[in-house]
Amino acid sequence: MKKFIHIDMDCFYAAVEMRDNPELRNVPMAIGGRSRRGVLATSNYLAREYGVKAAMSNYKALQLCPELVLVPGRMQVYKQVSQQIREIFYRYTDLVEPLSLDEAFLDVTNSSECSGSATLIANSIRAEIEQVTGLTASAGIAPIKFLAKVASDENKPNGYCVISPSRVQPFLLNLDLKKIPGVGTVTLEKLNAGGLFIGQDVVNLGFNKMVQHYGNWGGQLFKKCNGEVEGKVHTERVRKSLSVEHTYEYDKTSLQACIEQYPQLLTELKQRIEKQGLTHRISKLSVKVKFNDFVSTTADQVAHQLDDDVFLALLEKAYLRGGNKGVRLLGLGIGVAAEAAANTEQLSLSIC
Repeated sequence: MKKFIHIDMDCFYAAVEMRDNPELRNVPMAIGGRSRRGVLATSNYLAREYGVKAAMSNYKALQLCPELVLVPGRMQVYKQVSQQIREIFYRYTDLVEPLSLDEAFLDVTNSSECSGSATLIANSIRAEIEQVTGLTASAGIAPIKFLAKVASDENKPNGYCVISPSRVQPFLLNLDLKKIPGVGTVTLEKLNAGGLFIGQDVVNLGFNKMVQHYGNWGGQLFKKCNGEVEGKVHTERVRKSLSVEHTYEYDKTSLQACIEQYPQLLTELKQRIEKQGLTHRISKLSVKVKFNDFVSTTADQVAHQLDDDVFLALLEKAYLRGGNKGVRLLGLGIGVAAEAAANTEQLSLSIC
């Protein structure tokens, strides 16, 4: 049985702007150009109460909500935050399918994080996202891929929904067809005209008649409503880095205490590198330290193989930047070259 998670950021662009400008938090606002002919990218939840939504013209939005504050988009900032979020995903699984800057599917079937619990993984990811970016995300968890996406919208904002295997069939049979990804306005009108409104209606009509009336797509819709389409996460990401991190229950209060954590971190990093076949594609080594005031620092150095001396020197360098502050998180990582570095040999590790 597969375990899928769909993570969807809550009004992402608008949330970034409200985070960076607190004056926008309690007013209806939207992201878009200031001209009357502009189109909105998204809006916050206060604006949505007026009916303001994405892809709406500025003119129509201001008619619905004259107090609407229009903010120009900052795509480079949104991309940077999105990258932070994706790096969090890859700490839990390598099977990640980004759909856009603000949402992605994850297959955590074989993930050992959080004792293998997809629900705990989803909520751990949500907590990390909020801690790192100051933003909230909603999650859907299900054994069928498209249902995870449906579920992520059930308890927005800042919520989650679990569709356990025992709930799949009743959930599908009662599912409004307009909630199924791929069922657009025109298709929905055709289905409704044929008396099809929920999954049960599709199942009752049967596979053959669905194909007869709606073509191959009708057959696919029947299989979805009947729970026959499990789905698969498609990964086409070109990995640029790989890292492991540990957040500690109690702060590490000395450099030596941090060094004592190094062997375990290195072992985990090496295992991940070997699993991904990246041994001969290392382009740099890096160490991350997060202090107890949540300030993070990273030290890195160009290298083409794992090296204890380099890692430990980087650890000391990063640690000293914090003065005497306690350390709550340590991480080791590598940069990944597009192609294997030439004329390099794997270093025989001597763990300190």
